[in-house]
Amino acid sequence: MSRVFTFIACTWMIMGQATFAQEFSGLARIDATSSRIEDQGNGALITLNLSQGVPYRLFTLDNPPRLVLDFQEVDWRGLNSDTLLQGSQITRAQFGTYVPGWSRMVLKLAKPMAVLGAAMDIDPVTARAQLQLELGAVDAEVFSEDAGAPTDPRWDLPKAETLPIIEERSPDAPLLVVLDPGHGGIDPGAEVSGEAGTVVEKDLILSFAIELGEELVRSGRFEVQLTRDGDYFVSLERRIALAHQAGADVFVSLHADALAEGLAHGATVHVLSPEASDVASAKLAERHDRSDLLAGVDLSDADDRVTGILLDLARQETQPRSDALARALVEGMGNQGGPLNRRPLRSAGFSVLKAADIPSVLIEIGFLSSPRDLKNLQDSEWRTQMARGILNGLVAWREQDAARRALVRQ
Repeated sequence: MSRVFTFIACTWMIMGQATFAQEFSGLARIDATSSRIEDQGNGALITLNLSQGVPYRLFTLDNPPRLVLDFQEVDWRGLNSDTLLQGSQITRAQFGTYVPGWSRMVLKLAKPMAVLGAAMDIDPVTARAQLQLELGAVDAEVFSEDAGAPTDPRWDLPKAETLPIIEERSPDAPLLVVLDPGHGGIDPGAEVSGEAGTVVEKDLILSFAIELGEELVRSGRFEVQLTRDGDYFVSLERRIALAHQAGADVFVSLHADALAEGLAHGATVHVLSPEASDVASAKLAERHDRSDLLAGVDLSDADDRVTGILLDLARQETQPRSDALARALVEGMGNQGGPLNRRPLRSAGFSVLKAADIPSVLIEIGFLSSPRDLKNLQDSEWRTQMARGILNGLVAWREQDAARRALVRQ
């Protein structure tokens, strides 16, 4: 049974027993200068200083070992992981918005460690709070037994339920396109330095998704929903669930990544494949999937071989439609001036493309690691042209898809 500790602000806990609780609310700010994570014997001592006490919870995850802390809610501005980490027992710190109203910090542990004690002390005069956690080394088997995320539908995935049958639309009805702006919240995506400061993929790609959505809706041929409309985290599995819940006809995931290896530039369109078409696509798929791990998602039950086989059978019909969609999008963006990558059609095992019954593609509209692409991505006129190219590709695919399906029925 997994062990999850939940606290309401001012508490003291030893090995899971809370003795006092008092409720607080409001946004807390991190004091970056006095917060630190340092080694303590075979374990670690975590000290986080906040402008006020807030409800929080913590739990551990395995493969790799991680400690997850959720707060309601913390402003992390000013905190830097390099200065926060002052020892070697915790090797990485990731923090940011998780879901609206809640913030998350994920700490990657150098080895299995358990929470030995936790205390949040509140100053009665200033209301400032200090959270201290003591971690100690434990056996890997013990750690694995206690690890696991709490089951709470408010956090990400709802309970499984039978989906209603979607009524078939008339041939002239608008298609529902679910646009999926990559990353968000605790997962910033790629970050590079631009002329006007740091450019962050999660912000840039959300703006483009909104612009593209407006372009699609104005055409009168499409309805649009977004998997996220703000700066918060959405797991890969949740993005697919949202598309199913909406009854999506098409799923388009949007990214503008960065690759340190090579000189990747120009737009690319990816489809799902168990074997990556090239090294760059394999690295992108690995990076995107790793974002869920870094954000503290529990993937221990994600592998179901029987379900995988059944989904592969369902994809025998959907995959050719996804392939045709990718080709139409490449042509549409190319006709608007692109620029496209010299090999614009690619494939890899992107988890976000694994909806078995929805034609799905992932578009890298450019690479932040390319100076030319970076300049384009910050140009509103260029983004408008790219959005029109995607619109034209979707229109062409819809007409071709309708014709092909009519032939199949005959």
